[in-house]
Amino acid sequence: MAKATSLREYQIALSERLQSAAAGTRIAAKLGVRIAGEPWLFDLTEAGEVIPVPPIAPVPLARPWFRGVANVRGNLYSVSDLGALLGGAPTAPSDQTRLLLLAERFRVGSALLVECSLGLRNAGELKAEAGRPGKQWVRVEYTDTEGTRWKELDVPALIDDETFLEVSL
Repeated sequence: MAKATSLREYQIALSERLQSAAAGTRIAAKLGVRIAGEPWLFDLTEAGEVIPVPPIAPVPLARPWFRGVANVRGNLYSVSDLGALLGGAPTAPSDQTRLLLLAERFRVGSALLVECSLGLRNAGELKAEAGRPGKQWVRVEYTDTEGTRWKELDVPALIDDETFLEVSL
């Protein structure tokens, strides 16, 4: 099981990455989260930020995996439960549940409900599995030094997929 990372540790690691980037040093990392009981990775250029779950206003006549809309600092984000969308049980609310805001560059105003944040993972410690995964929205699968299998979400494929875009019943 992966070591839990506090918000403070996460912020310190992120600050160090930003300072390294400013100095011209590139540290390859990916953001780890748990979705439907499984570890997933996000390319840092595709993830905006990870925040505690604000109040979510439900939307009538929406699919069960579409949780509704949330106001994040004056901006509305559509909230999708990726675990439920992938066919798992709905994500149960807890003090560890988070919203992962998708990067602004996508201009979709979407957030994914995840079970918890697992912090940054050093890409140098991840070994890509041979072959292209046949699973929906998975860019590549990795195994880390502890033997944990990770799936990297292909965010552009997700946000272009009709299933993800069609939230109404």
